[in-house]
Amino acid sequence: MTLTKLAVFAGGMLFGTAGLKILGSKDAKKVYAHTTAAVLRAKDSVMETVTVLRENADDILAQARAINDARAKEEEIIEDSACRPETEGRAEPDASCCRDAAEETEDDLPADNNV
Repeated sequence: MTLTKLAVFAGGMLFGTAGLKILGSKDAKKVYAHTTAAVLRAKDSVMETVTVLRENADDILAQARAINDARAKEEEIIEDSACRPETEGRAEPDASCCRDAAEETEDDLPADNNV
């Protein structure tokens, strides 16, 4: 068993020494340089794609905000028209749609009257 372990250790040392010689050769350095150059080109390509995606995401976000703003304005107009009795032919406005008016009256009360 000890002889087997010694043989494995010696083989590892031999392989490691030969590997270091191969890794340090001029040919290996050329391979490293070409591999690094390819990685840098790939990085540049990925960064260009990321920039395009980011610009598209910004455009989509701006459009979504514009849609939400338009929808909020439409809802505000609908709520305002529902509070006016002449628009629906009623004598009095519906209290459930006139939340803003109710909130204003509560805010106008003095602080000592609020319990």
